[in-house]
Amino acid sequence: MLKSVGKRLLVAIVATATLAGTAVAVAPEAQAAGTTETVYSQAMRKNIQVRIVSPAGNNKPTLYLLDGLRAPKSTSGWLQNTDVDDWMVARNTNVVIPFGGGGSFYTDWEQRDPVLGLNKWETFLTKELPAYMRKNHGSDNRRNGVAGLSMSGTAALNLASRHPRFYDAVASYSGYPTVTMPGFTQGIQASVAEMGGNPNNMWGFYPAGEWFANDPFLSAGNLAGKRVYVSSGTGVGSKYDSSLTPGSPNFNPTKFAQMVPLEVAASTSSQLYIARLATVPGVRLTTHITPDGAHWWDYWEDRFEESWRTTFRPAFF
Repeated sequence: MLKSVGKRLLVAIVATATLAGTAVAVAPEAQAAGTTETVYSQAMRKNIQVRIVSPAGNNKPTLYLLDGLRAPKSTSGWLQNTDVDDWMVARNTNVVIPFGGGGSFYTDWEQRDPVLGLNKWETFLTKELPAYMRKNHGSDNRRNGVAGLSMSGTAALNLASRHPRFYDAVASYSGYPTVTMPGFTQGIQASVAEMGGNPNNMWGFYPAGEWFANDPFLSAGNLAGKRVYVSSGTGVGSKYDSSLTPGSPNFNPTKFAQMVPLEVAASTSSQLYIARLATVPGVRLTTHITPDGAHWWDYWEDRFEESWRTTFRPAFF
């Protein structure tokens, strides 16, 4: 069963190259809320641009939003495809959207990669960036949340599991949290390779290295007492885009093949993870598995707003 699931996932994730490049055209963000600031990462030895929405005052909670596989260096999919930054202005919470990290899974890599460079995102997100937020934006560094989609849905759950004392709440939208199940590993390796990176430089040569230490499914017990949100769609059609619905007059089989397998695989992985969380005492879990759903921002924006209401706001206030 798992081998069959894994093979489908591998095919799905390899399709990300086409998906991100051609599926939907988006315009750069215009007059978005917040400021874009430069934060130096000693761990990565470079400056990282970060969009920060910060209300007045001190001792505020902070929510970190991570981007997908093809995260650009000078903006974020959150800003290109959603109005999350504007929507969060009145929520009395710092919103932090780092730029870059494409193909990195927002983790600390074991080795520098010839193409993707020196990746120490876990250190940046849990130590360096929080210190900056505390000093410059009144973050209390006590109430923290992290959320991500697709690649970063996996990363968000991994970060929260590895740093349960830092994060109070976490959300994954269409993530792949079963990192070391057969086929899922190969899918993640294929994703890194698609971005030009060597997956052996990330967590080592599977099954050795740090693969099992970075599997949210295996470390789910660390989320006891936390608020967790997990969502995905089955991938069959889309209420937002009729070209993804078989039988529709404008059905686009190429686009369907690009977007739908990714979401079907995310749904399989997410539901396996949900079943695992159900065995963890004290987890305050909210799930949203839809019967439709392309692997795209229309759904992730809706799910973000829902996760704010059900997961992050109750954890922060």
